[in-house]
Amino acid sequence: MKYSRLHAVPTVQRGLLLGFSMLLATAGSSAAEAASPSGTDAVFAYIGPGAGFAVAGSFLVLLGTFLMAFGIILIWPLKAVFKLATRRGRGKAKVKRVVVIGLDGFDPQLAERYADRMPNLARLRSQGCHYPLGTSIPSISPVAWSTFATGVDASRHNIYDFLTRDPCSYMPVLSSTDTSTVPRNINLGFAKVPFGQRAVYKVLQKSQPFWKLLGANQVWSSIIRVPITFPPQKFKNGTLLSGMCVPDLQGTQGSFSFYTNDESKLGAATGGQRFRVVVRDDAVESNLKGPPGPDKISMKSPFRVAMDRATGKAAITVGDETVHVGIGEYTPWMEVPFTGVKGIARLRIQRWDDEAVSIYVTPINIDPESPAMPISHPFVYSIYLAKMLGKYATLGLAEDTWALNERVIDEAAFLDQAYLIMDERKKQLWDVLEKTKKGFVTVVFDTTDRVSHMFYRYLEPDHPANEGKDTEEFKNVIPELYGNADKLIGEVMEKVGDDPDTVLMVISDHGFCSFQRGVNLNSWLRDEGYLVLKDGAETSGDWFEKVDWEKTRAFTLGLTGIFINRKGRERLGMVEKGPQMDALCAEIKGKLEALLDPKTGENAINEIFLTQEIHNGPYADMAPELLVGYHRGFRHSWDCAVGAVSKDVFTDNTKSWSGDHCIDPRLVPGVFWSNRSIQLDDPNLSDIAPSVLDLFGVEIPGYMKGRPLFGSNERSASPVPKTPAGSKTAS
Repeated sequence: MKYSRLHAVPTVQRGLLLGFSMLLATAGSSAAEAASPSGTDAVFAYIGPGAGFAVAGSFLVLLGTFLMAFGIILIWPLKAVFKLATRRGRGKAKVKRVVVIGLDGFDPQLAERYADRMPNLARLRSQGCHYPLGTSIPSISPVAWSTFATGVDASRHNIYDFLTRDPCSYMPVLSSTDTSTVPRNINLGFAKVPFGQRAVYKVLQKSQPFWKLLGANQVWSSIIRVPITFPPQKFKNGTLLSGMCVPDLQGTQGSFSFYTNDESKLGAATGGQRFRVVVRDDAVESNLKGPPGPDKISMKSPFRVAMDRATGKAAITVGDETVHVGIGEYTPWMEVPFTGVKGIARLRIQRWDDEAVSIYVTPINIDPESPAMPISHPFVYSIYLAKMLGKYATLGLAEDTWALNERVIDEAAFLDQAYLIMDERKKQLWDVLEKTKKGFVTVVFDTTDRVSHMFYRYLEPDHPANEGKDTEEFKNVIPELYGNADKLIGEVMEKVGDDPDTVLMVISDHGFCSFQRGVNLNSWLRDEGYLVLKDGAETSGDWFEKVDWEKTRAFTLGLTGIFINRKGRERLGMVEKGPQMDALCAEIKGKLEALLDPKTGENAINEIFLTQEIHNGPYADMAPELLVGYHRGFRHSWDCAVGAVSKDVFTDNTKSWSGDHCIDPRLVPGVFWSNRSIQLDDPNLSDIAPSVLDLFGVEIPGYMKGRPLFGSNERSASPVPKTPAGSKTAS
């Protein structure tokens, strides 16, 4: 039996092969002594879930793997009987395989503009159909992909943003994941003996992904990098590689490292850390920062870069590994060893001359070949992929947008990184397509979203981020991105072939638009008297530093909504739920919908949605009371997103991150292509889950809000706010 045929072999052999891959992964692992660098602390782009790594000893891992494989052999007869019994309750499948390719952020208007670059998607449309795809409310990736996975709205899956606030402290927490450590004890019967700490990972997304329902009905699923799948939830009959919200080895959502002797490039950095280095004999020696050790001090891993001026190549050594690259070239993934755990990183020499040296290091990703925490289901699936296809990015937000925002890398370096990650994802897609001849396959590509965020300004010469800069060099990046996405779909269509029993869908979670002007709604709330600062202060730092909660009625953080400081929910709430809160929400809504940008005279906001009017699920009560539907070109400002109160309400967005989609969701629909026609002309992201279940003959749960696209459409559509008269709509 070949190891490369993981999904194609019977269950017993598959379990043994997975166990064997774990043996291979742990056999060669080693630890390195830590060293200490100097440098600044990181100021993170997103709030990380904390380090909290549970590092298992090799013996326990090997023993557990052996017992798991042995157990699979013992229970196989019972599983075979159970499989036959449960299949009787399932309806007749209409197809053998469903393939969904996710192109995060792929925009229907840009797709129309660059249609001449996309012959394969045109061919797919001729075989079936093409429509705009209604997105979630709010139109932000963690919300949208959660709706894709569960078939319900945000009030039922509990994800409204990347961040929410802790109502007890008003401090930010990740919406999707809770990571903590608890004491580990050995129970001796008469006493419990402390035995260090163990990490606890809790997924905060509610409802359940539809592939769990497929698995319960004996339908295999291969799930690759769907956002908000960390920590990986267990389900029957399938494999999953986690996507968005997988942390790096420091426990953050992505912290780059930058090493330089250029004083102008040192200082605090959002999304990473900068270190001063000294060049001696054309070589640099320093350390990579890792997770906290037992003493709660960050562990260190030494590295060395030695430049050969004659060849223009540098020898880069990390641990026991040395590679040779030129200036402006990425290393392959290099293992970064720490005591008891290791990660992987790519290094790139940005500059090396007599005046300055600059070295960029990606966030240290969890090593998929020796994961410090679960990043796949089953645990060994990430190891299998690494053994078969090579090491790959595991960080949830792998494309380093903040390194480009902070200008520690340039546009060329970002593009190289984004396409390296896209190539890794393609290999994983080809693997699951080959191994999953029956069942469900989905792979999400982030490149379309990340490149659109960082290069949208090159579509608009007058964008504030372009002031004083040449826009010619990169003006074709997004058109080429759409052409490259089309080539990917062409390859998928070739591999799928003309199989009438395979349904192929190409979707995106939302569209895209320009982000030119930032709006600090905390500053507006201050000006209107809804948010009050202590001691008469005019401004406040991040995370509501000077906010007087006993006088504040409304506030915002994240990118999507405004919270009311409610009695009985927030610790210092002052607004009663009921008529008092309803009147306050109506008042704020009316004022904000009339808010004009003093620079352009345009309305900044298309519509404010009252959550209680559009969502009635069990988790709406903890959501923002008002969801902000900006017009195209506007978004929460950067300081507003982190709970700061600035002097001005409106500011120009001058960062490289120049495109966005956190606006009125009706203005940024996603895309939908299929090789089959559908019976609706207004498909929505919430329709994908019930459609896949229906295609496999699995009963659609009554709680799902979507409709089956390919079969009977007797179910009513979930309510979507109507477009107000005079507002901008997507064509």
